[in-house]
Amino acid sequence: MNFKVMTSAPKTLGVTSAISTAEPKALDIKLSSDLEEVLREFDIFEPENELNERINVLQQLNSLAKQWIVDLSIQRFIPRQIAEQVGGKIFTFGSYRLGVHTRGADIDTLLVAPRHIDRADFFSTFYEILQGHTAVTDLRAIEEAFVPVMKFQFKGIEIDLLFARLALQSIPDNLTLGDVDLLKNLDYKCVKSLNGCRVTEDILNLVPKAENFRLALRAIKLWAKRRGCYSNVLGFLGGVSWAILMARVCQLYPKAAPATLVHKFFLVFDQWKWPTPVMLRHPEEIPSANLPYPVWDSRNNLSDRAHLMPILTPTFPQQNSTFNVSHSTKNIMAQEFKIGLQACEDVFSGKSDWNGLFEVSDFFHRYKHYIVIQATAANNKEHLEWIGLVESKIRILVGHLERCQHLASAHINPSSYPHVDKEQYPFTTQWLIGLDIAKQTDKSQPINLDLTDPIQRFVSVVYSTMTANTTTTVPETLQVEAHHVRRRQLSDFVSPVTLKQGRRRPKKTSVSLLDGSNNTTIGSSFNDSARSTNTSLTNTIPKDLPPTDRSEQRKRLSETQSTEPAKKPRPDHAQPSPPRQNNSCSTDSTYTSNSNNSEENEVRSARPIVDNQCFS
Repeated sequence: MNFKVMTSAPKTLGVTSAISTAEPKALDIKLSSDLEEVLREFDIFEPENELNERINVLQQLNSLAKQWIVDLSIQRFIPRQIAEQVGGKIFTFGSYRLGVHTRGADIDTLLVAPRHIDRADFFSTFYEILQGHTAVTDLRAIEEAFVPVMKFQFKGIEIDLLFARLALQSIPDNLTLGDVDLLKNLDYKCVKSLNGCRVTEDILNLVPKAENFRLALRAIKLWAKRRGCYSNVLGFLGGVSWAILMARVCQLYPKAAPATLVHKFFLVFDQWKWPTPVMLRHPEEIPSANLPYPVWDSRNNLSDRAHLMPILTPTFPQQNSTFNVSHSTKNIMAQEFKIGLQACEDVFSGKSDWNGLFEVSDFFHRYKHYIVIQATAANNKEHLEWIGLVESKIRILVGHLERCQHLASAHINPSSYPHVDKEQYPFTTQWLIGLDIAKQTDKSQPINLDLTDPIQRFVSVVYSTMTANTTTTVPETLQVEAHHVRRRQLSDFVSPVTLKQGRRRPKKTSVSLLDGSNNTTIGSSFNDSARSTNTSLTNTIPKDLPPTDRSEQRKRLSETQSTEPAKKPRPDHAQPSPPRQNNSCSTDSTYTSNSNNSEENEVRSARPIVDNQCFS
């Protein structure tokens, strides 16, 4: 890809003027080419034959939708000649429309129908057509979602299909959705469905150079996925939020090369003063046609003031795309912005290459205690529907955990994992939450952390939601369980290959020399380095000392340790973890920690029962 230097003055875009309109230097262009090469090594660019297959699938889906509208129109006594002219159209939005989709990614689509076709028809007769089509698999309808959707695979390509009915007699093939007057006389669910396409088009229109925007956004999306920050439903940012953030950086640096845009992305949002909202244009500039739909406004809406990282869509009705962000996920993303900024600075200074930016998160090595959430069903169809419901409620559990007295944060991993024993648990999906224990102010007192109530509340919400959405009781085959485990026990749930992902962070254990002996005082960070009093020499030296002082203390510690007999280190697997019992509840949700004891913290098992089942 050639990165051409812009010679004409760019149009001013955004709510402020640009920070810099400097032309890219030779180094910027070279690093942009290097960035594209690294992205290709991650195999995120779709080859032409797979792209053509996507186009073919969309054409077939569009033909199915049009024929369905014709047949349904005739059933409603519309003459065939007129019925064949009422039209209907499939629109795309999201990453596919932005041009930043990856191999194997889903396609976000919208079916727009004329006014005599309603949503009930979509979820009934069109669902039946898809159900009978030989190319369609894994079909499921989610009518109760915030934006009602049908999910399925068409020839192996995953499709998310929304529906919107316009107040028009017919839908021409050249219809565009940018005109705000199209929102008149629509129910709010249709407005929300249309919003995805309208936002995507506006983002592309509000960036100064779409080619550079796309490559930089591809890099940020890959970084967010590998660092565990990509999931709107679990409280991180989704695709549209990352796109808006990158579009804002493009507005601030309209002539910058993609490599520079990636660097400035981390620079800008590492220093961003949240909850100041990120906007691509002033709300006053967004045409509304005086329609009554609610918009995000923290000045007048009390609920909007509680949003932690507002990122506003640029289209009426403008909404906050990050309302799911919690205190924990916000803090995690703030840390990742700093790590990403340092990685980019290392690239521009020549200390590293772009691979350093895309290192996998050390989630499985960062914490000492985890919660494993398991959703189990009896067959594949039940499983697909069940895991969607459970996943949508996990952020509720994170919110309850954040209010626990001794927890600094609850880090949900946005990736889901199958059970390590796929033969015994073929329809089980798992999510992991890392528990960051707050530092003790009074180290003489043990930490008593009871997780029973947060987990019970979460399970209760899951089952009550399922009951509300069905006319019958929840089948016994649908189960959700929560297990408290130590890091060394994760191998009972997750494959060893997965657990090896991510490098360990530098150990944070500090050691105090008391009365000249080698006694250790270990903070309550629950890092693995706190397992043994036989701490290695490199970890006993505080890392904030200057080099000269570190050398002196290293010498003194060496002399002290040489006079004492070596202590046998505590094995990492002193006792094997008990095998998981089917329909058992191994939450271990209460444990006690005493920082004055160098042995591992005692774990007391609590086994709360919900509806006579163990968290199920």
